[in-house]
Amino acid sequence: MKNRLKVLRAEHNWSQAQLSAFLGVSRQTVNALETGKYDPSLPLAFKIARLFQLPIEAIFQDDPVCESEAKND
Repeated sequence: MKNRLKVLRAEHNWSQAQLSAFLGVSRQTVNALETGKYDPSLPLAFKIARLFQLPIEAIFQDDPVCESEAKND
């Protein structure tokens, strides 16, 4: 899953530590989200969307490459 989390965080001049504090998760979780190594739970995705005052779809996008790979498995 692709996301715009790093860009949005930079637009607000927040560090990963600050964002993690706002969300109630570890800084490592924020890093994993930004690098695409971790997909958020639905409650966390809603929390992120509320924090940035954007719809979830404006932050997170499907990654069609990953979906096609999953179908081939």
